[in-house]
Amino acid sequence: MKSLRPTVLLPLVAILLSSIPSITAQTADQAWLKYGSKETTNSHSSITARALGQDAIERVAAAELNRYLGSLAGTDASARAKRTFSSEIALGTVAEVQASFPGIPTPSHLGPEDYWIWRNPHRLVIAGGSAKGTLYGVFELIRRSAVAAQDGIPKDGLRGSPAMPIRWVDEWDNIDGSIERGYGGRSIFFDNGHVRGNLAPVMEYARLLSSIGINGCNLNNVNNASAFFTPEMVKEVARIADAMRPYGIRVSLSADIASPQKLGGLPTFDPLDPAVQKWWSDKVNEIYSVIPDFGGFTVKADSEGQPGPGTYGRSPVDAANTLAAALAPHGGVVLYRAFVYNHHLDWTDPKADRARAAYDIFHPLDGKFSSNVIIQTKEGPIDFQAREPVSPLFGGLPHTSQAIEFQITQEYLGQQRHLVYIAPMWKEVLDLDMRVNGASTPVKQIVSGQSFHRQLGGMIGVACVGQNGWLGSPLALANLYAFGRLAWNPDLKPEDIATEWTRQTISTEPTAVRTVVHMLMESWPAYEKYTGPLGLQTLTDITGSHYGPNVEASERNGWGQWHKADHDGVGFDRTVETGSGYVGQYSPEHAKSYESAETTPDDLLLFFHHVPYTHRLQDGRTVIQSLYDSHYDGAAQAARFVEDWKSLKTWLEPVLFADVLQRLDYQAGHAIVWRDAVTQYFLKLSGVSDAKGRVGNYPNRLEAEDAQATGYNVIDIAPWEDASRGKAVECEEHTSCSADFTYSGRPGTFKVAVQYFDIGGGGAKFALSINGRQIDTWTAQDNLPSNHPNGDNSTRYILHSVALKSGDLIRIKGTPDAPDSAAFDYIEILPSTPAE
Repeated sequence: MKSLRPTVLLPLVAILLSSIPSITAQTADQAWLKYGSKETTNSHSSITARALGQDAIERVAAAELNRYLGSLAGTDASARAKRTFSSEIALGTVAEVQASFPGIPTPSHLGPEDYWIWRNPHRLVIAGGSAKGTLYGVFELIRRSAVAAQDGIPKDGLRGSPAMPIRWVDEWDNIDGSIERGYGGRSIFFDNGHVRGNLAPVMEYARLLSSIGINGCNLNNVNNASAFFTPEMVKEVARIADAMRPYGIRVSLSADIASPQKLGGLPTFDPLDPAVQKWWSDKVNEIYSVIPDFGGFTVKADSEGQPGPGTYGRSPVDAANTLAAALAPHGGVVLYRAFVYNHHLDWTDPKADRARAAYDIFHPLDGKFSSNVIIQTKEGPIDFQAREPVSPLFGGLPHTSQAIEFQITQEYLGQQRHLVYIAPMWKEVLDLDMRVNGASTPVKQIVSGQSFHRQLGGMIGVACVGQNGWLGSPLALANLYAFGRLAWNPDLKPEDIATEWTRQTISTEPTAVRTVVHMLMESWPAYEKYTGPLGLQTLTDITGSHYGPNVEASERNGWGQWHKADHDGVGFDRTVETGSGYVGQYSPEHAKSYESAETTPDDLLLFFHHVPYTHRLQDGRTVIQSLYDSHYDGAAQAARFVEDWKSLKTWLEPVLFADVLQRLDYQAGHAIVWRDAVTQYFLKLSGVSDAKGRVGNYPNRLEAEDAQATGYNVIDIAPWEDASRGKAVECEEHTSCSADFTYSGRPGTFKVAVQYFDIGGGGAKFALSINGRQIDTWTAQDNLPSNHPNGDNSTRYILHSVALKSGDLIRIKGTPDAPDSAAFDYIEILPSTPAE
């Protein structure tokens, strides 16, 4: 990446303690803590940071600041340790600052995580309500320097405090080192049944989390959690807690309600059984004996096959309060997920509705949970879709603490292969006013505890970081950064957060910053358009990969993510008058709006209503034409991302440029797969043509099944819409196969796009030749979700500047590598861009 030259307010930031081992794998400077990449200057060589106290977190804060100062001055930690300095930054708790500098006008009170930064012509001071607040103050000063902020520090000091008491990330790591819904490689925490030997990456992750104000990390998957509660594993987890503690991060664990039976040998896990309660109390005591600042438990129960209190006719209150009673003496909390629903619903029952489940189950229990129980509620009523309405449960628990669960890892949003900056979605959710009892009650105030005067609450982000650049894709890290910034201050604007992140991560060159921020801000709307607009949710394979297009996967099963498409119309009737009644779970103001198709926002219309394809939206278009237009518009935007990124080549590091360009090229091709699959599906189902003549009409394509084939066999693709005309060819029984096409168009120079299927487990090879002259070769060697040809692995390879004239013979040669059968769908002849 381009070197950064920050405008420094005053002496600033940091290095790890000298006792921390060197990092050889995952490092924080792969994200936004890129101190070593800045241009050097001698203007800060005479400044150092000094901790006023001996607390480990304070020492880390001073080391972090000195590391940053060293990067500005062009010196490393060892060189700075041998020098004397003419100026210093003093940092410590407010009590330590008052004792050392009694003349400084420190605030009368700072909360434990609050900070105060003050300066005069002679001194800069960072004070915290505790050592943790001091550390947050250091990172705030670094951030302001790194993003070249011009606002400076006010005369009476700069004060900051977090909006949310709980600001945690969830890691769905398994004990074998795999990660459920993890798209950035294997676990940094676990491997082969143990905590990893080298925890340096864990310390680096703690640095990243602390730098954005995160104060907790839940380490393990909410599914199959019992293995983490053996005495041996608890002691190993203590090593992780030790690694993260110096950065103010408390660790917690997901808990399996059935653990007393699975691990303790009890005949039951009934939460009201005294023996079960004692087991939990003993287990909690055991944990706190080795992890004294343990955060608590996250619980998934009675959901998607996970055991829970329902086994014994008990309620979530019974289970949550049993765990809470064990944790309370130690200051621990229970985060009980509201993600509880029946996944064997009756598709034919118009009243059956998964969206109702959380409110129906938890609203009647309001006020019955212990004070250290927090209900962890997903942002929407289904499951991290491209767009959902805000869960009505946020307005349904005025006497119970709540935390909102967002998903940083892009499970339904392109799994980090697609650029999707999620902060604008999160901001919409946080800002929505639930209007509880007619009063102003924005979601952000409900989960922070402000609206109902609760002491607990907050934001949980399902992160699932791994060993491959944390989240797999460099640009996906914007979501982790944005989550922390919004958890600290939900009033921040997503565009401003994107600007901060871009300047710290990509470049400070103004054109580059504007372009990258524009790409980030357009990415979620684009993805929604080419996957599931109008409240359809993400039309993917919900019972499998959650990745590529599979429109019918959500229909006619018990999972309840239905969109109820038929020949005449589409959408789920959730109204009170004629549908499932879900709308009635909202406050009267919202219910009135959602009850009518005419007043429901267009972007949620099909979530709440089943309407004819000819229904007119508020912009005047019919539903079916809007579906066609949205998918073409979204795919076109994905293609523009490629050109936007190419325009930045001059300002970016070559490795970063090439890495992201390859990802954006892939996304542009996969957006076309999505576009064609969804629009072909609705064209066939509705029988209503695209007014612009695009859907089902691809004049520049040469279909594989029409080729003169040698060895290739025609196959049906399932689901059919994932291939052009529902068919493709594959080479299974030969060492190589070929497919010949005769070009009959005008002469010229073109791009030739080959749509092929990249099957995991093998690396089939392809070659394209013109009149016997080989033009290019490539290998299908990505690791995509499905093991048979479909939209999960349909991939586009583009050959540029290919000269063609009428009568030319175009040959695709495929060499399979089992189980990859060198299958492909079509080739497409496209105009070359001027740059080519």
